[in-house]
Amino acid sequence: MYPTLFSTPGVKDFAEAIDAERQRQLAKFGDQEHPDGTGGLTQSIEADKAREGCQAAFARGEGTWMHVLIEEVFEAFAEDDPAKLRAELLQVAAVCAAWIYDIDRRHDNA
Repeated sequence: MYPTLFSTPGVKDFAEAIDAERQRQLAKFGDQEHPDGTGGLTQSIEADKAREGCQAAFARGEGTWMHVLIEEVFEAFAEDDPAKLRAELLQVAAVCAAWIYDIDRRHDNA
């Protein structure tokens, strides 16, 4: 469907799936604009708790993709600077790509 632009395993499939979902969203809702709603004290506190919870889970040998993603999402929620928020949202997307790739590999090996 698209030329190969990605070298990281799973990212091409992820990008194509995201593009298809965005097309569905645009068809249903049109182009949307909303305020970020991030950067408050509560979000900062929650980000700290998510980070600590993720680190503790991995220290116990019980870390999961959920822990990693929650940490990244709450770090994004804590940002009020648009450039830093963008960087955090890219980290969220990258974790989602890695998690989906891991699921796909498990399914392929099942």
